[in-house]
Amino acid sequence: MRLLCCLGWALVVVGLEGGAALSAALLAGVLLTRWAGIAPRRLVRLVLVFEGLMLLTLGLLPFTVPGQPLWQGGGLVLSEQGLVLAAVIAARASAVALVTLALLAGVGAGGLGAALRALRVPGALIELLLLSARYLDVLEREQARLRAAMRARAFRPRSDLHTLTSYGFLVGMLLVRALERAERVGAAMRCRGYAGRMPLPELAPLRGADLGFAVGFALLLAVLMVLEHG
Repeated sequence: MRLLCCLGWALVVVGLEGGAALSAALLAGVLLTRWAGIAPRRLVRLVLVFEGLMLLTLGLLPFTVPGQPLWQGGGLVLSEQGLVLAAVIAARASAVALVTLALLAGVGAGGLGAALRALRVPGALIELLLLSARYLDVLEREQARLRAAMRARAFRPRSDLHTLTSYGFLVGMLLVRALERAERVGAAMRCRGYAGRMPLPELAPLRGADLGFAVGFALLLAVLMVLEHG
């Protein structure tokens, strides 16, 4: 039910353009994260990371979309239409990210995989998701150990060829260790009887509270549509 609500939210929000509807969507996202019990500090940290990635994508839009110029200099033109488009896309993406974070908080990788299997998502995609969720953290810890070893050998990053070479060796060693870990994990899974289908927990039966939440969420989507189309 939560996954279906996330899908419906994304389909509606990506079509919003009006300021009132987008503001309401962002407000709903913030309120749902509070309802989900996500700590404000953690929420701010996640939002900052997400917005930083968005800036890399949207930073060029105000300078590449033609329209009424707001600033010119150095061969660059900052257009009003490009700035508005970047703001609208950022608002849409932030609203979708906040609600997805709120609805899927506490579900866990196993529960998410079981829900995806119930929605008939291909098993290969589910297993890729579960293994990625499990072993990205392992690779992050391995990367931290390698960087600690570099610092212990008095490595200090600079803007020179030695630094680029050292980072290249770091990435190469991380890939080698990831391959070795993947081979060990694969062997361990086969020893435990893995035959191409990962065991997942059973989904809880649908309750009246779940249906009530779905109805309330559908009403929220209807409010957004009314604000958008009047």
